[in-house]
Amino acid sequence: MKFSVQLPTDRVDDLEAFGTAEAISENAAAAERAGFDACYVTEHPFPPDSWLASGGHHALDPFVSLSVAAAATSRLRLHTNILVLSYRNPFLAAKAIASVDAVSGGRVIVGVAAGYLVDEFEALGAPFEERNDRSDEALVAMKEAWRGDSVEMKGSGFDARGNTMRPTPIQRPHPPIWVGGNAPRAIRRAVEHGQGWSPFPLPAAGVGRTRSAAIESVEDLRRGIERMHTEARRQGREEPLDVNFVPFGLAMNRRRPLEVDALREQIAALESAGVTWLSVGMPTASREAYLDGLAEFSELFMDR
Repeated sequence: MKFSVQLPTDRVDDLEAFGTAEAISENAAAAERAGFDACYVTEHPFPPDSWLASGGHHALDPFVSLSVAAAATSRLRLHTNILVLSYRNPFLAAKAIASVDAVSGGRVIVGVAAGYLVDEFEALGAPFEERNDRSDEALVAMKEAWRGDSVEMKGSGFDARGNTMRPTPIQRPHPPIWVGGNAPRAIRRAVEHGQGWSPFPLPAAGVGRTRSAAIESVEDLRRGIERMHTEARRQGREEPLDVNFVPFGLAMNRRRPLEVDALREQIAALESAGVTWLSVGMPTASREAYLDGLAEFSELFMDR
C-alpha cells in the first residue's frame, strides 16, 4: 500500500500556517521525511457562495502549490486530487502538468474528474452538461500534446491546426492519470484513458449533490473494483490499474482522533479489495497539529 497525504492548501483562512511558500515547503518536506509516497492538493478556482456556506472550501491553485512542494522535496510524488478537466482548455492543462513534471524531475500524478458544481462551471464559462464528453476529449487532447509532436485536433472550444508543446513531461509517455468519481462512466473513463481509478466515500444522501454513486462500505468499493475489472476485460485492457481511495473517516482536515485498531482493520480490508493507494487527511487545527499528525500516522500505519 502507498500513501498520498493532504497538503492543506484549502485552508486559505490560515495562510501563515498552510498557504505560504514557507508553510507549503515545511509541510511537504515533513511528509517526505515521514515516508509518505505523495502529497495531494485539491482545487476550486471560483466556488459558489451557497456551496461555501454549506461546508465547501477554497483552495490555492494546484499547480502553484505543487511547484512549491516540488522545490522543497526530492522524492515525494505531486498529486492533483482532483483537477476538474472541463474547467480548462485541455492544452493549457497539459502545459501546466508538463511544466510541473519537468521542474520536479517527473513526479506528477494527475488526478482528474468531471466535476459537479453547476455554479462554478457557469462562473468559469464551462458548459456543465458537456462536462463528461469534454473530460474524455481533454484526456485525448492532452496525451496528443504530451507527445511533443505537431497536433492537429479540433474539439469543443479549441482547434489545433498544427501546434507543438514543449517540454514534454519527464514521465513517458505521460504522468499517470487517475480518474476520480464513483459512477460507471468514471470507471469506464479510468479504464479507457487512465492508469488508475480514484473513487471516494460517499453516503447515499450525497449522491444527488455530487452526481456520483454511493460508496458507504468496503463492500461497496469492492463491487466497484470488480466492475472496473469487468470493464477492463470488455475493453481488452491488460495493463493493471491503481486504485486510490480515501479511507472512511480520513478525509481532508481530519478532526477526530485516530481509531488505531479499526483503521488497521480497514486498511487491510481495502488492500484485500484491491486498493493500492490511500489518500489521507491530517488534522489542521494548526501547523503543529498537522506535523504531529504526519509523524503519528507514519509511526502507526506505515512500514518505512
